[in-house]
Amino acid sequence: MAYQIEMMRTAIALAVENVRHGEGGPFAAIVVKAGRIVSRGTNRVTTANDPTAHAEVVAIREACGTLGSYQLEGCEIYTTCEPCPMCLGAIYWSRADRVYFACTQADAAAAGFDDSFIYQEISIPPDQRRIPMIQHQRTEGLAVFEAWEKKEGKVRY
Repeated sequence: MAYQIEMMRTAIALAVENVRHGEGGPFAAIVVKAGRIVSRGTNRVTTANDPTAHAEVVAIREACGTLGSYQLEGCEIYTTCEPCPMCLGAIYWSRADRVYFACTQADAAAAGFDDSFIYQEISIPPDQRRIPMIQHQRTEGLAVFEAWEKKEGKVRY
């Protein structure tokens, strides 16, 4: 337990520094493998003009580069807040073993970072979402998956 406390304190300190230096939002994450921090990520949405530059995504990208792998098996992620839907998806795709988080979705919402509408949008049919999603040319689009299935030497993930 002392180990997890130390790692979470590292992530929290990183987030506080990010806020103090005006480098982005109040979120940070670290990726740990075998007791060693392999990456650190802070929220850079506004400084990088990138809506995907959430702390977890930044940390996952850096960890994958450091480890030379697109998966983070054997890794733990320590993040200052419960992951949003985008980060949650990235975490699942990364195959990290475990996630530790400090604050909850409700804590983030109270600070002005409410992502509950995204969770709600996921369960709504695509054409009824706030940003309508219209399926178009499915038959032609299936050619992409047919080409993938025929490809030799592909790396499945």
